[in-house]
Amino acid sequence: MIECYREDMVERECDPEQGQRKPRQVLAGVRVLDIATFVAAPFCGTILSDFGAEVIKIEQPGGGDSLRKFGTITECGDSLVWLSEARNKKSITLDLKSPEGADILRKLVERSDVVLENFRPGTLEKWGIGFEALRKINPRLVMLRVSAYGQTGPMRNEPGFARIAHAFGGLSHLAGEADGPPVVPGSTSLADYISGMWGAIGVLLALRKVDVDGDGQSIDIGLYESVFRLLDEIAPAYAKYGTVRNRMGPDTVNVAPHSHYRTADDKWIALACTNDRMFGRLAVVMGRPELAGHPNFSTSKARSDRLAETNGIVSDWVSRLTLPDVLAACGAGGVPCGPVYTIADIFTDPQYLARNNFVEVEDDRIGPVTIPTALPRLSDTPARFRHTGRALGADTAEVLGQLLGIDADELTRLHDGGVL
Repeated sequence: MIECYREDMVERECDPEQGQRKPRQVLAGVRVLDIATFVAAPFCGTILSDFGAEVIKIEQPGGGDSLRKFGTITECGDSLVWLSEARNKKSITLDLKSPEGADILRKLVERSDVVLENFRPGTLEKWGIGFEALRKINPRLVMLRVSAYGQTGPMRNEPGFARIAHAFGGLSHLAGEADGPPVVPGSTSLADYISGMWGAIGVLLALRKVDVDGDGQSIDIGLYESVFRLLDEIAPAYAKYGTVRNRMGPDTVNVAPHSHYRTADDKWIALACTNDRMFGRLAVVMGRPELAGHPNFSTSKARSDRLAETNGIVSDWVSRLTLPDVLAACGAGGVPCGPVYTIADIFTDPQYLARNNFVEVEDDRIGPVTIPTALPRLSDTPARFRHTGRALGADTAEVLGQLLGIDADELTRLHDGGVL
C-alpha cells in the first residue's frame, strides 16, 4: 500500500496499481512560527500549512489561543472554528513573556523562516523579541505583523477586532438598507480572514526576496486596511467628485438591475446585469424585448437613474415564477443569476458536491468534522489535509525535542515552572 491523495485534500491509503505517490508540496521545507491569536495572522498560517509549510502554533500555557473557545464548543473543549482553522498546525505551549520562554523562541527562530504575530505594536519589542531583535538572530526571517491599525500612525496602539475594522475601513457604512442602520457585512470575522489572505501574499512575496538576496523583512498589515483596499472606486470617486456612497441594500451604484429579488415560492435570487448587452438578454427573457431599446432603460446610466422603476419591472417578473423557473429562464437566456443560499442549501447543491468544497475529516478527539476545502486549487501541488486543530500543547515534546534537543527532564522542569 502507498499513500495517495484525493482532490478533496484528505489523505487516503490506496492500491498501488491505482494510486500515485504524492508530489512534494510547494511549501515543503518552510517552517513557520505562529505566535498570533484568533484569526487574522493565524489564517495566513492555515493557508501556508495547507500547502506544505510546517506551521508550529505557539500558545500561552494554560488556556492557549482564545480561538479555541470562540464559536461552537465541541465535546473535546475546543471550538469548531479551531478544529477547522488550526488544521495542519502543530501545537506547542510557551510563555513568551518569561525570559526562558523568550529564549526558547529565539532558538526556534534560528531554525525557522517565518513568524506570524498580531500583538499590539511594541509588545514583542517589550519582551525583547521584536522583528529587529529576531532578524539579528536570523537575517532571512520574514515576520508578518497584523494589528488593528498597523505599526505606525496615531492609532497604532489602539485595540481592535474585525467588527471595528469593518467600521473604520468604510465597509459597515455601505452594508444595510438605505433607510436603516449599518449592519454586519456577512461574517463578523471577514476582516480577519481578508487580512490573513493579504498576509499570505506578503509572506510569499517576502520569501521570494529571500530566495533572491537572502534578506528577510517584516510585513505590516492593519485590519482596516485589508477591508478598505477592496472597496472598488469609493476613494477615487470621493477624491475627484466628492461622491460619498451610502447604503443601498442589495443594490449597487452605476449598474441596474443588479440586486436580489423574491420568487413566487418565497425564495431569493441574485441577478446581475453589468452591461447593456446583459440587460438586452434579460429583457428578452422577461418577454419585454422593447425595453432594451427604450431610452429609459437602454443604458446602465438610464437604468440606474430609474433604479426603483427598473427593479420594479424585474421584481414583478421574478415574483410570478418559482426559483427553478427563474434559474432555468435566465440560464437559457444567458443572464447571470443564482440562488441566495443558506448553509443548508449549500450542503445539498451539486456544484458544491462536485467541486468538493467541503469535506468530512476525522478528528482524533471527537470523530467526523466537516470543514471547507483549501483554496486555491493547484493542479500539480494541491493542498493536503493532515489533521484538525490539535489539543493544546500536543506537539510540545516532539517539536522542542527534535528541533532544540530538549530532553524529557528539562521539559518537565520547564512545564512545572510555567514556561511550557
